Amino acid sequence: MKKKHIIYAVLFVVIAFVSFPFIHLSKTYLQEDKSLVKIPTGFTNDASLLNLTKIDSIFNAPQSEKESIEQLKYVFNYAKTKKIPISIAGAKHSMGGHTMYPNGVVLNMRPYNTMELDTVSNILTIGSGALWEEAIHYLNRFGKSIAVMQAFSSFSIGGSISVNGHGWQKDAPPVSSSVVSFTLMKADGTIVTCSRTENAELFSLVVGGYGLFGVILDVKLKVVDNENMVFKRHKMKTEEYLNYFDKYASQNKDVQLVFGRLNISKEDFLEDATLNTFSVSDIPVSRENIKQDDSMTEMKRLVFRSSVDSEYGKRLRWNLENNIGEFSSDELFTRNELLNDNVSLIENKDTSTTDILHEYFIPRRNFDAYIAKLKEVLPKHDIDLLNITIRNVYPDDDSFMSYANEEVFGFVFLFNQKRCDCVEKTMKSLTKELVDVAIEMEGTYYLPYRLHIDKEQMRKIYPQSDEFFKLKLKYDSAELFNNMFYEHYK
Repeated sequence: MKKKHIIYAVLFVVIAFVSFPFIHLSKTYLQEDKSLVKIPTGFTNDASLLNLTKIDSIFNAPQSEKESIEQLKYVFNYAKTKKIPISIAGAKHSMGGHTMYPNGVVLNMRPYNTMELDTVSNILTIGSGALWEEAIHYLNRFGKSIAVMQAFSSFSIGGSISVNGHGWQKDAPPVSSSVVSFTLMKADGTIVTCSRTENAELFSLVVGGYGLFGVILDVKLKVVDNENMVFKRHKMKTEEYLNYFDKYASQNKDVQLVFGRLNISKEDFLEDATLNTFSVSDIPVSRENIKQDDSMTEMKRLVFRSSVDSEYGKRLRWNLENNIGEFSSDELFTRNELLNDNVSLIENKDTSTTDILHEYFIPRRNFDAYIAKLKEVLPKHDIDLLNITIRNVYPDDDSFMSYANEEVFGFVFLFNQKRCDCVEKTMKSLTKELVDVAIEMEGTYYLPYRLHIDKEQMRKIYPQSDEFFKLKLKYDSAELFNNMFYEHYK
C-alpha cells in the first residue's frame, strides 16, 4: 500500500473514532423532547412519574419555626375535621407513593430550611425541608461538611431520615448514624425531642419510618471538616472486587469516600468492575466557593443518557469513564464539591420513559455468589439496565426497620422503562425475582421504591414489620399520617 493511502486510512480511522461518539451523543440530545411532565392542578406525583394521584390539597410549611408550628396545627385540625390523612413530602425522590394518599393532604416541608451551626460542638441544626446541597453550601462557609449523606445532594434532610438513606462514606452506617436528635410533631400536635436516650423508641421508628409517626421539624446533625481529596480509580475483574476494596479502600485510613461500578454492556456483562476512591490530602482547602461547571454537567448527563437502549452507548460510557474519567487522577477536589452532586447529572429529558431505582443489600460473604446470580437473572427480562453502583454500608443499630443488620454491600440498580402498563408488568416480575435472589443471599431490599412486592415477600426480609405497624397505631391510632406505602404493606 502506498504511503499516501496509509495516511488516508489512518485519518479515516481517527475521524471515525472521533465522529461516531459525537454523532451518537448528538442523536441522544436531539431525540429528547426536553419538556417537563406537567402535574395537573389537584394532583401530585413522585420521582417514578407513575404515581399521579388526585389529592385534596397541598400545604406548604413556612420557613420560620413559629409560623411552621402554627401552620402544622392548622393542617392537623383541617385533616381531622375532613377525616382525611396527611402525607409528608420533601424533594419527593421516593417512587412508591410514600409522599401521597388518594384525596388526602400533602404537607410540603421544603420551605422549612433554616440552618444554624454550633462551631464548638460541630452540630448543625437544620430544618427538615432543607436540601443537602443547601446544607453543603452553608457549611462550606465554615470549613465544614456533611458526615453521612446520599450520593445526590438534591434530597431533603427529612426525606433522607425518613428512608434512612446511606451514602458512599467509607465504613459508615446509614445517615441515622450522624443524627444526634430531632424534634417531632406528633399526631396530637405535641412536639417532642427524639434521640437515642430521649423517646428512643420513637427515634428508631421515625428513622426509616416513611413519615408515618409525625412531622420531623429540626434535626441536629454531626458535621466534619471540609478537606481536599485525591481521586484514584482501580480496574479489575468483578471476582477481584473484594480484594481491591480491602486493599485500596478498607485498609487505607486516608480513604474517606468510595464507590464501585459494574460493566453492564452485553459483551462484558458484570465481568469488569471499577473501585473509585477519594483520599484525604494534606494540602489544606483554600477555595472559598464550591467549584461548579454546568457545561461539564450537561456533557456527563448526555454521555449517561446515550446509554439508554443502546449497547454502543453503554460501551461508550464505560470506556469514557475509565479512560477519560468523570474525575482526573491526582486532581484535588474538596469534600463538599464531591458531595454536591445533583440528580441533574442523570436527568431523563424524555417524557415517554422514566428511570426506576432498585437497591439490594447483600452480606459480604455472599458478594460473589450474588453477582453470579445476577448474570443469570437480569438478561432474562426485557428491561433496559443503565447502571449498577456498589456501596459499602456498615450495620445500622438505629432504625427499627433496618436494612443493614451486618456489613453489607448495597447494589444500586437504575433501569429505564416506558411509561405504560405492559412494561410495569415486566418490571414487577423482575423485581419479584430480584427480591427472591436477595432472600436467597440473606440480604434485604430497600423500601423507598416501587410497591411491586407483596406483604408476604416483604415480611420475609422485614419480619419486624408487623410489630412496626402495631407501633404505628400506638403513636397514631387514628392513622392521621398515611401514604400508599403504608396502605400497601400494613
